[in-house]
Amino acid sequence: MKLKIAVLPGDGIGPEITTQALEVTKAICKKFNHTLEHSFASVGASAIDETGNPYPQETHDLCMQSDAVLFGAIGSPKYDNDPSARVRPEQGLLKMRKDLGLFANIRPVTTFPSLLHKSPLRAEIIDGADFMCIRELTGGLYFGRPQGRSEDGDTAYDSCVYTREEIERILHLAYKFALQRRKKVTVVDKANVLATSRLWRQVAQEIAPQYKDVETEYMFVDNAAMRIIQWPKSFDVMVTENLFGDILTDEASVITGSMGMLPSASIGLHTSVFEPIHGSYPEAAGKNIANPLAAILSAALMFEYAFDLPEEGACIRDAVAASMDEGIVTSDIANNEKASSTSEVGEWIVKYISE
Repeated sequence: MKLKIAVLPGDGIGPEITTQALEVTKAICKKFNHTLEHSFASVGASAIDETGNPYPQETHDLCMQSDAVLFGAIGSPKYDNDPSARVRPEQGLLKMRKDLGLFANIRPVTTFPSLLHKSPLRAEIIDGADFMCIRELTGGLYFGRPQGRSEDGDTAYDSCVYTREEIERILHLAYKFALQRRKKVTVVDKANVLATSRLWRQVAQEIAPQYKDVETEYMFVDNAAMRIIQWPKSFDVMVTENLFGDILTDEASVITGSMGMLPSASIGLHTSVFEPIHGSYPEAAGKNIANPLAAILSAALMFEYAFDLPEEGACIRDAVAASMDEGIVTSDIANNEKASSTSEVGEWIVKYISE
């Protein structure tokens, strides 16, 4: 099979972790006799510095011409610490999602036996937790208009807007994933307060009878936030709007023991994007200490969701699990053993796959 991917390393630790994910991708293609074609493009702060645009047209064109996008991270203190900056790296991420039609972000949350002790939650609470967060990506507060500040700068406003079509398509996707898993969907909203959430719940109640084999539960977001900590094993597929999903998935990352372990897939109308959830972590940039496992696991999702190659994805996950069992991990999840560098972890996984 011929695989054509766009590689967008981005900012901060993005280039380091993406390099390891790409090397693992190459090793899998060699092992399973696939032909890999890949091209690089800039995005985020690095793209602003080069072109003045956080998501240049050339980058978008490459993404549209590719079968999948392997993405690193976006963000830089240069812009984070300048509230007056008119062009920001995050605008590139939002534009990429909008222009590629990426309406769904999929984040699997699973535990690893060798990492249970790293979670701030007790092992008996998280052991065996395995659920999927499906977050709507193109609506809500992040995209709603009007948005801005008053002329005197003392008042700011954001608009939360959702359409029936946006809600329907993300809900149908959640139910389809649930049918492949344990057949339970949790719809997370704030229907007791927000008009948009009441539309979410209304549409969900209309769609749920179409999936008679799937249990549906409705939960306010504040309750969901508590339940993730108290009883994470109660979830199977959680579906929610943009802002709630952004917050809840970061909260859920502590279940694994490190944010550096969670991959994600953003899918929609055009080319899908695969990325770790942890951000650019600028403090670690260039030090060869960042955890590459979330990026590598994102490559596993790429094989599964973009190319329908589950065996290849499983091979990557087996290699990641083996590296953790052997203690070949970076400092964020190292126990008493010596921590490995970013590149050492990637090289070990490539060798494991190749052998």
